[in-house]
Amino acid sequence: MDFNWGLIGPGRIAEKFAGAMKAEGVGTLKAVASRNADRAHAYADHHQVETVYNDYAKLYQDDSLDAIYIATPHNFHLEQALAAIACGKHLLVEKPLTVTAADSERLFAAARAKGVFVMEAMWSLFLPVYQQANAWLAQERIGEISGLRSSFGFVVQRKPHDRLLNPDLAGGVLLDMGIYTVATSQWFMQADPDDIVSQVHIGPTGVDETVAIQLHYPDARVSQLLCSFENRYDNELTVFGNKGRIVIHSDFWQSEKISLVGNDNSVQTVDCPFEVNGFEYQVRHVVRCIAEGKTQSEVMPHERTLANQRIMDQVRRDGGLFQ
Repeated sequence: MDFNWGLIGPGRIAEKFAGAMKAEGVGTLKAVASRNADRAHAYADHHQVETVYNDYAKLYQDDSLDAIYIATPHNFHLEQALAAIACGKHLLVEKPLTVTAADSERLFAAARAKGVFVMEAMWSLFLPVYQQANAWLAQERIGEISGLRSSFGFVVQRKPHDRLLNPDLAGGVLLDMGIYTVATSQWFMQADPDDIVSQVHIGPTGVDETVAIQLHYPDARVSQLLCSFENRYDNELTVFGNKGRIVIHSDFWQSEKISLVGNDNSVQTVDCPFEVNGFEYQVRHVVRCIAEGKTQSEVMPHERTLANQRIMDQVRRDGGLFQ
């Protein structure tokens, strides 16, 4: 079927979205909007996008579009998503969906009232390596899950006005990188934590730059999560069980390689290459959901987004980042 996408925010992550349009079943990127006209036209020229708007409202009102991908900095998501929902548009919104769980609840309530589809773009969960991990878990290849460990850390360059370090743009490592560690922990544990223990280092600009989290789950299971703008980590994810472990190799949020390691140190490694760049899996899923008349994803439902955000809210609150 024909499926036309609009996009706002033609920045770095939007490049991956445009690249994914080469895959089958993802639709066509038909329109782009930005408050920076030069950036919008450059993006449209590079990716052969038919229509350019310098006004978001015009994109929201474009009846030829079936859905909109919001790829702007996350502190703008709520306002932009509410405006698009008011125009009856289905949405894929870059992670984090909003800055707080309360804002996401407001967004989801608006979507329910309007009967439109909304999903947070947690693209990692749709990748082939995660489907392989799910298959091994279903086969009980590592037995009962007992723990999880993951890290996402790079040394970030100190650029003036960089959104990552700007508190006015909801900067900070947890919302930008740490969200992957939280979301994948929740994905594999399939439960909410009973207790959250965290340590947050606030940098000179007032944002969280290194965060360590322990999530304590029912049945004595625990996840250890690290994220940092200050340190380079191994950037792997390991799920531990009583029969062995599953390792999603670096960089775990965009990995194409996964290993099953037995307690006898036997290793089975599987390569899971992308069709294009990895974004195609979540985009194809959204197109299917909308075609089937769904208002939320069964893979990334509203409650999963909210559960992840409640954890991040508490960590940020405990770190003194908001009241």
